[in-house]
Amino acid sequence: MDFTFSEEQQAAVEAARAVFSGVVPDSVPSPALTPGAVAEEFDRALWARLAGADLLGLVLAPQYGGAGLDPLALCLVLRESAKVLARVPLLETCAVAMAVERFGDPALSAGLLPRVGRGELVLTVGANGRTGHDPAELGVRAHEDGGSWILDGVQTGVPWAQCADLIAIPAHTDGGRAVLALVPRGQEGLSLAEQFSTSGELYAEVDLDRVRIGAEALIAADGAWEWLRGLLATGTCALALGLGERVLSMTSEYTGKREQFGFPVATFQAVAVQAADRYIDLRAMEATLWQAAWRISTDASGPLPASGDIAVAKIWASEGVRRVVQTAQHLHGGFGADTDYPLHRYHAWAKQLELSLGPAAAHEEALGDLLAAHPLG
Repeated sequence: MDFTFSEEQQAAVEAARAVFSGVVPDSVPSPALTPGAVAEEFDRALWARLAGADLLGLVLAPQYGGAGLDPLALCLVLRESAKVLARVPLLETCAVAMAVERFGDPALSAGLLPRVGRGELVLTVGANGRTGHDPAELGVRAHEDGGSWILDGVQTGVPWAQCADLIAIPAHTDGGRAVLALVPRGQEGLSLAEQFSTSGELYAEVDLDRVRIGAEALIAADGAWEWLRGLLATGTCALALGLGERVLSMTSEYTGKREQFGFPVATFQAVAVQAADRYIDLRAMEATLWQAAWRISTDASGPLPASGDIAVAKIWASEGVRRVVQTAQHLHGGFGADTDYPLHRYHAWAKQLELSLGPAAAHEEALGDLLAAHPLG
């Protein structure tokens, strides 16, 4: 088996590293010292540089001005973005754009996707439903009315909603079918209530009160929301991996310089063993991430549906990112809590990613249900 990434994918990584090399994690106020949002906007300057490097069109087809790469390439770029805590809606915009291209009307794709690639259009998605615990599509009801669609309901914890041009809203029809609606932020009947993430970013509760959209803005293809949900989860696992790798690197640098009893603390067996355990966590996170991303990218069949591989990746990412930052805080001592040092920011972002992924126990239960429904022969 060949696990080597293609030349195009490796080129995307190099381009991402070049763009993210100038990003400073401390560019906004500390979430530990800020009662509300750390900023009202995402990093627009970085967004422009991503567009200039053609990274926003990375996963779009060439006819829309993109490079035609797959979710694996997106995950590789997301991994690099998390290492510097890049404050951009890269996952949400690219994931929704890919869903539009894959499941939407060609006219809708032609109107939206070139603008996405040029950085002119920002997309986000409500993936948490009404409470964050129920399936997202159950939070909003969609019904037809004279050739258009009416949306009623709530989506909570929507990232970058105040800055996005379009919000992808999963909803259910009266027949119980899951659909995906693209709603302009300023649409009549749509209102936003401020929420704040654990990492200090501005989120929103999106309330829809008889919001009317045209039929062309609703994606009703079977499996569209399920596919997008899987891509969002896999992309979040990629963010967790990149963040964890940077945190372990920071820990290695610190323990290699910090001396106790005349020796670097990295040479102490207890320190080395803890760091080695976290390295194993990261390698498991990496292997399960690429398996899930490969299943989404290729539509390859397997003994379990792709949702099984995604569940395994989420189990490792949710548990692994938490363990990595906890160990990093422990090995840094009190220095890890110093708000003049960036580790506390990584800890806050890691907690937000863990919350976004959900508890490992829930994914283990979902995996058990899949195994029961698809016995491995």
